[in-house]
Amino acid sequence: MVAQPVLAEYEMNLMRGATDLSHRAFDLHMISLWVCVAIGVVVFGAMFYSLFAFRKSRGAVAANFHDNTTVEVVWTIIPFIILIAMATPATIALIELEDASDPGLTIKVTGYQWRWQYDYLDQGVSFFSNLATSSRDAIKGDPSSVENYLLEVDEPLVIPINTKVRFVITSADVIHSWWVPAFGWKQDAIPGFINDAWTNVPQPGIYRGQCTELCGKDHGFMPVVVEAKTPEDYEAWLAGKKAEAEAALSGADREWTSEELMERGKAVYGTYCVACHQPNGQGIPPAFPSLVGSPLVTGPVEGHMDIVLHGKPGTGMQAFGAQLNDVDLAAVISYERNSFGNTTGDYVQPAQIKAAR
Repeated sequence: MVAQPVLAEYEMNLMRGATDLSHRAFDLHMISLWVCVAIGVVVFGAMFYSLFAFRKSRGAVAANFHDNTTVEVVWTIIPFIILIAMATPATIALIELEDASDPGLTIKVTGYQWRWQYDYLDQGVSFFSNLATSSRDAIKGDPSSVENYLLEVDEPLVIPINTKVRFVITSADVIHSWWVPAFGWKQDAIPGFINDAWTNVPQPGIYRGQCTELCGKDHGFMPVVVEAKTPEDYEAWLAGKKAEAEAALSGADREWTSEELMERGKAVYGTYCVACHQPNGQGIPPAFPSLVGSPLVTGPVEGHMDIVLHGKPGTGMQAFGAQLNDVDLAAVISYERNSFGNTTGDYVQPAQIKAAR
């Protein structure tokens, strides 16, 4: 599989990228750079030559004139021609960049603090993409031991190659920005607004990016990973995701054992809760309170369910009702009530979550 080039290789220049649009952006950048270099050589060359050849020590005497119409016309026309020559291809590229019509696939991208949600419109597939556990565990350890540190996720966005993919981008909380350098553009995710963009990736590979809008304390921990697959591999992946969605729905209709809930709840907690409440449940007071012996966690289960489902305005507690399914919510609440020294003995079932929504 073709991998995205290492960004460090481009410390002295932009990345050329993987798509036709990114190539055009790179080529326009290089053309503009060399035009500026040529102008600089001409202007500073003339300046340095004049300073050297007509210096006072050589007996040069300044000419006495007020203006020169010919010179003024020339230095107006030439920049105008240069501007038109540079602006025309740039304008054509921008118009094409904005043309997201007739896509073969449309994906809704929603930014959350601090993860991305991907909805494959008309496909019945939706999932969250979180920072990989390997990177999160290495934050206080040895980051150099982790490949793609802070650039790896648990669930990458998967798209087919040679297909025009339209992205409709928004946010559920604050302003984020979805950016994959190899695609040649980035787009802000703004609450209450829909921005769109598109790409057409010609080769299979993994392409990495990040949120590029300062969005809170974990801004640096919400990478973007896109995996481009052949149409056949993409269809196989899509069928697998649809099967997972059906399994999740069927799982919500049965009784889960305490062992099953604790095992799944630990995984959900490690993905969605650990950043704020810490692996040991101690939190980061006062912004993110401790769960150890918490009156909310050890008190009536209805209150615990309510805050996890609906969040708490004015605090850092998000509403996870729209982010997690009934099974995951039941599991993580059960895990919090029976971990970190908490021993309530309460094990919430998916049916209770469904009733509380």
